[in-house]
Amino acid sequence: MEAMSGQVPALYRRRIGEVLVTAICDGFVEAPFAALTGIEEAEAEAILKAEFRPTPPRISVNCFLLQSGDRTALVDTGAGDTMGPKLGKLASLLASLDLAPGDVDTVLLTHMHPDHSNGLTSPGGERLFPAAEIVVEEKDVDHWFDDGARSRVDESKQTRYFDEARRQIAPYQDRRKSPGKDSFPGVSAVPLHGHTPGHTGYLVESDGEALLIWGDIFHVPDIQVRHPGVAMAMDSDQQAAIAARRRALDMAAADRLLVAGMHHHFPGFAHIVGAGDGYRLIPESWAFEA
Repeated sequence: MEAMSGQVPALYRRRIGEVLVTAICDGFVEAPFAALTGIEEAEAEAILKAEFRPTPPRISVNCFLLQSGDRTALVDTGAGDTMGPKLGKLASLLASLDLAPGDVDTVLLTHMHPDHSNGLTSPGGERLFPAAEIVVEEKDVDHWFDDGARSRVDESKQTRYFDEARRQIAPYQDRRKSPGKDSFPGVSAVPLHGHTPGHTGYLVESDGEALLIWGDIFHVPDIQVRHPGVAMAMDSDQQAAIAARRRALDMAAADRLLVAGMHHHFPGFAHIVGAGDGYRLIPESWAFEA
């Protein structure tokens, strides 16, 4: 009998009070070292090798399912079918949870980059979440519809970021709103602008427990947690992204706050502690059941 080579579904559940949070791995993307700015390639490579991580950086892409009472939300939708076969696993993993896209009533977008919002529509541009209200910061939508901002980037970024964001949000324009305290039961928005103009985290609170899903506070945790001043080429405003990262890391460390993110190593639940001029990420211990 031939041994199976595939992995079990990339799902992990954790309760925050009465809210069931399921981490879902949409896949991963390999980024060139050139995507990192503020650090020499040799130093970045040495850090990853010391941490037994692949080189060039392998970036996990995670989404989070929130279930509270009879309500169901997704925080980000992954890459859909737009970024190759190593991404776009969200739909099949929802099915393995006996959930159809129509069961999702709210989509909370941290921002509108292709690995976060391209799972909103089909290749033909139809809504994949027919019953969902889309929660996204207006500053993000305005940015991607800004022809002036589009004209200032190269053709690849025009297509990959601006045009794709417009295509993904188009069928939801009559059912979207900016984030607020009523975005979803027990969830409030945390502005973390910088990586994109409207980059947003979502704080889940229930029964005295809390989790901050902080989006793209970092992309390569092994490097950017210990060196918060390292930015990414895809940051809309690198200095603002660095400032937001430092604020978020400070807050998580000071408040001993549980955090999760779209580019943590799966499943992504962790704590942050200070370490010299930077920080250290401590993954939460794996639990057998939620």
